[in-house]
Amino acid sequence: MSFWGALAGGVIGTVVLTSSLRLTQELGWTRMDLPLLLGSVFTNSRDRASVLGYAIHFTNGLVFALGYAGIFFAVGHAGWLFGAALGLVHAAFAGSVLVTILLPAVHPRMGSRWTDAEETPLLEPPGFMLRNYGRHTMIGTVVAHILYGAIIGGFAGDFALWSG
Repeated sequence: MSFWGALAGGVIGTVVLTSSLRLTQELGWTRMDLPLLLGSVFTNSRDRASVLGYAIHFTNGLVFALGYAGIFFAVGHAGWLFGAALGLVHAAFAGSVLVTILLPAVHPRMGSRWTDAEETPLLEPPGFMLRNYGRHTMIGTVVAHILYGAIIGGFAGDFALWSG
């Protein structure tokens, strides 16, 4: 196993994950714009929010890759399939706890299930497994996270072979 392989996989996996999520939006499969969701926590300018959101998402991708590496080292195994399984768990966590509970709780411009007619949020809450952003959002998100995990697992396992 390789820490540096996991980090390299995190870079490539984050690019694949982010690009996959953007592709699903461009194809009309989802209304979710993750960089906008993340960046609009800090600014109400859509352009600034998107740029900031991409930076936040990329940073999060590297932080999660470090978490994956920690799991690989803890169990003594890394590989494409194990990484894909962790990606599935990651997708379930992101689609449930992160976007259903934590993001609406801290996001100043996002509605919640308790928002009433007197408040006007700029963003709709994602809902469980992001279902409020379209019925294909969950599928695209899960597949993208499985790819992300598989890439990190593959790089972490395969770099150990290459480094001797």
